[in-house]
Amino acid sequence: MPLIPVVPENHSHVLAEFDCLDPLLSALRLDSGRLKCTCLAVSRKWLALGTSAGGLHLIQREGWKQRLILTHKEGSITQVACCPHDEDFIAVATSQGLVVVWELQLERRGRPERVSVSWEHRGQAITALCWDTGTLRVFVGDSGGKVSFLRAGSSKLGKGSAFVIFPVQTVTTVDSRVVQLGYQDGRLLVSSLSRCYLCDTEREKFWRVGNKERDGEYGACFFPQNRGLLVGQPPLLYCARPGSRIWEASFNGEVLSTHQFKQLLACPPLPLITYRNEPHYNPVQKSPQSVAFPKLLYLGDQNLLTWTDSAVYIFTPQNGQVLLWTEVKDLVDIAVYRNELFCLHGSGRLSHLSLLSAERCVERLLRRESWPLAAVVCCMFQHTITTGRARKTIPIDRLEHLRSQLSSSTHLELTGQLEEVITKLEPLDSASSSRRSSISSHESFNVLDCGIYRVISRRGSQSDEETSSLINQSMSEEERLKEFSFVQEEDQVDHDPQSSERMEAERSEQGLQFHLPLSFRPKPPRIALQAVRDSVSSFVKKTTEKINTLQMNSELWQRSEFREGGQADTTAPYSEEMDNEVYDDMPNTEANMQELRSATERAISQIQDPLVLLDPVCLGETLLEWLPVLERILAPEEQGSAAAGDSNVDAPGEERWEGDYLNSSSEQQEESSCSSGEPTESITEEKKESPEVGGTGDQCDPTEKEPEVSNGSPAEPVRVASPKPVPSDLLDNLTQLATLYTELSCFRNQENEQALGCTTFLRRYFFLLDQERVRRMCLLCYQEQPEVQSSFTEAMLDLTQSSKVLEVIQRGDLLRSLRSLRELQVWSAPPLLAHLHRLYEKHGEAAVRSFSQFYPTITPADVMTMAQQSHFLAYLDNLVQSRTEEHRLSFLQSLLEPESLRQDWLELALTHDAPQQCDTLTPDGQPRWHSHCFSWGYGRLLSLLIHLPADLSSKQKMAETCRSHGYWTGYLYLCCELQRRTEAFTTVCQLDDISLLEEPEGVEPQTLEEWKLLIQLSQRCSSVGDSEQVTGVNGSSWSNGSADCGGKISPENLTLMLARKAGPDRAMAVLEECGVQLVLSPHSKLVCELLRVAEKRQRAMIQTMLERCDRFLWSQHA
Repeated sequence: MPLIPVVPENHSHVLAEFDCLDPLLSALRLDSGRLKCTCLAVSRKWLALGTSAGGLHLIQREGWKQRLILTHKEGSITQVACCPHDEDFIAVATSQGLVVVWELQLERRGRPERVSVSWEHRGQAITALCWDTGTLRVFVGDSGGKVSFLRAGSSKLGKGSAFVIFPVQTVTTVDSRVVQLGYQDGRLLVSSLSRCYLCDTEREKFWRVGNKERDGEYGACFFPQNRGLLVGQPPLLYCARPGSRIWEASFNGEVLSTHQFKQLLACPPLPLITYRNEPHYNPVQKSPQSVAFPKLLYLGDQNLLTWTDSAVYIFTPQNGQVLLWTEVKDLVDIAVYRNELFCLHGSGRLSHLSLLSAERCVERLLRRESWPLAAVVCCMFQHTITTGRARKTIPIDRLEHLRSQLSSSTHLELTGQLEEVITKLEPLDSASSSRRSSISSHESFNVLDCGIYRVISRRGSQSDEETSSLINQSMSEEERLKEFSFVQEEDQVDHDPQSSERMEAERSEQGLQFHLPLSFRPKPPRIALQAVRDSVSSFVKKTTEKINTLQMNSELWQRSEFREGGQADTTAPYSEEMDNEVYDDMPNTEANMQELRSATERAISQIQDPLVLLDPVCLGETLLEWLPVLERILAPEEQGSAAAGDSNVDAPGEERWEGDYLNSSSEQQEESSCSSGEPTESITEEKKESPEVGGTGDQCDPTEKEPEVSNGSPAEPVRVASPKPVPSDLLDNLTQLATLYTELSCFRNQENEQALGCTTFLRRYFFLLDQERVRRMCLLCYQEQPEVQSSFTEAMLDLTQSSKVLEVIQRGDLLRSLRSLRELQVWSAPPLLAHLHRLYEKHGEAAVRSFSQFYPTITPADVMTMAQQSHFLAYLDNLVQSRTEEHRLSFLQSLLEPESLRQDWLELALTHDAPQQCDTLTPDGQPRWHSHCFSWGYGRLLSLLIHLPADLSSKQKMAETCRSHGYWTGYLYLCCELQRRTEAFTTVCQLDDISLLEEPEGVEPQTLEEWKLLIQLSQRCSSVGDSEQVTGVNGSSWSNGSADCGGKISPENLTLMLARKAGPDRAMAVLEECGVQLVLSPHSKLVCELLRVAEKRQRAMIQTMLERCDRFLWSQHA
């Protein structure tokens, strides 16, 4: 990993993405090509999403749960706005110019109602919506420049107020399209393509902001001044200007100054901190940017937000600086609430970003256990992380814990760079921190005329540093407890200083009462000292008890040696036997390991020879020589003792160990099932499945006897942990040999009776296997040997029982479970597959549709092994459609590993959500009339599959499959690819649709011989098609397809079509050669005459142009 560059010291904030909204869009079916998100709005409670189908989805931000769907038949949703002072009201604009105000009535559990409707802007595109900040009034702007407002009645004001219809009033009409609207304290701000206007809605007065015009989309907004010494001051206006400039104007529209950001934007962009990819910062300076800001929004604490289609810009206009700018691709719209950004992209995807300080970002990443990402941010913003103020958020022990969590093999350079950052850390009350920064950390202070800062203490008289530190740390502790268990945090509303003092005092006292065992949780000083004293006293107490116990036992042992009688006789041999067993077992273990090491090294040296490695027979013999040693030393106790052929001296101990192992594993499964709220159903089903798997294994491999023993007991358990400690160097060689044996036994039947079958070996020695290689092996053989796949899944489920994600999955919240998987970054395929298997068992198709976000770690072949066929098709369709149209074909080609998956997927898509074969095929297997007009549920996927490059045999097989299922459009394309044009023309005539002969999708005749053949086929099939159409075989089923599927194929229509291509005379000659006696209709005769006239004029024009060219060339030659 290369050295991470450090950002300049003037950058202290980042944009971070912690939540993924892709599963939400997938659950709402807004990730398909037909239905997309078109606009969005956000408030404290709601995330409102407008769709292209006219639906408005209201998502509750707490838990991301859908609460309502408001439908509109007046077109797609183009604008939406939430009421800022009453979240029970929401305004919506449609593509036909309708504006609707909805009252949700959630508090009274009533049905949502349209309390106000406006057709004032019918036929115009509504470009802006804006709510009044005090009353139920909505301002509307359209593409024609008209600005109006409509009032909304409310059932909360009384029974009659909801029935009052307020007239829609026009405020003004500006000179061009409205770009943005804003409202504050009785004044409306209108930004058009050329100017900004300020309207006093009460006095009906209008002002122009500035004198210079502009041309283009430039936004404007109000900027409240409600912080610090500016409380009570009227808000400012900020209006975008060309060339990365912004006007600052007073509340009366007078321009006060112009902010120039062109040179300031020459700094390099800060990376977006996201789980999707690793952030990269390029410190190379860029050229100055001349940007047009299409909209301006007030963001967070005195910041100004704007964006283009490729970047997000955040300014601090009060000091004229760029807080940050970050590249974000394909931006269409942004909605903000406090310091949160909800971005709508051109593809319909949503992203949820947060504006945070660097230390706050690191703290949230640590809480989500995103260790590498947190370390990268620490190294990138080390000037902020190392300051003393950052210790309130990120104590030193948390950074030490972060360093210990980084892998020494994959993050070696990152660990070293983080250690350098840790050495530069300043303590909490560092003297190097400036007095001004320490004062600004308090909530309230005043600046006197003489320049002295007068600090208002939080606790009155108790303003010493120790108490302040205690309060701050307990407050940070309470915030962490609030955000524990993946609960989304919300910023606290500002209060007056006195109430904030009382609230912080109460919170600090309550925060001392929590004793949750959270890792690296910073404790207040008093709690920390108390904990140290308790731990030391507990350690001393336990140590004293152990010493006393040892002394008592030694005295008892000494007394037992001198005792007389039967009791002494029975005790002494027992102690001797125990000592002998302990001391004799150690040399045996070492000898066994040495023997296993020798056999393993001998096998490794033999397979280094390519002649042995590439010959399955020699390789199998080598592994069979090594297998008995492995069986004798590391096999389960019963098999190990049988293989060794020794006496049964140790049999009781082995049986006891095996029984304890089985009991402990079963108890763990019962506990996990009870905690999930589904007592024993899943475990019972798994136990029922294991004999079935064993049965199939017996059929596949006659030598395997592992699923059931002679007494009918179930299959032996999968062993995921080694029964004996194995050195790491020996374990690597054992893994290589064991995995090689598993693969060889899976793909080649073992003729030796002593050889273990694939399933038996996998269940017995899973702790030795390479999980990734076994996963790939299962993908290749799961259809022939499903018991191997089920054993692998069972092993991975057992191996991941202790994962932190398991508890979240068992709660049953799909979105939270997916977010947990992303935050813990379980990006190794085998354990991730186990977690996804659990999700699929709980949520079914809804879970499978969201698995596409884990590609390429989880491939479609993985999902195909666990999901039902119909569910897998939905996943595959979502995955392919998530790519751009020009990349879908190549992407689908990359998924075909192995190539045989193409045929499997084609048959799946042809048998799910498809027309019935009786509607597409006649009893004798011929195409039904117009049966190609039926819609196929996975038509886009089918079209991509048949357009993939393939060899001749694959295309022939696909063509036969399409024909047998009645997918005629695909069959015609494959016939053209295979040069089976006669079959294609026969099918077209039977379908009786002349549009199938037109390019680009049709089969167009290329020679006169093909035209003759087509005319003869049409004459032969026309009578059959007419009789079938008259008898109405397909009945009313045509409602599924297109209403008009093109003209009929008849000799007359084909003659006219040939006349357009080759001329009417040539067409009539071909008709005579075919021996078809045809009397043209008056319409056809007229068309032929017009074609003759057009052909003559065309020839005359060509002749005239050639003569002119000839004269010109001769004149030039002369």
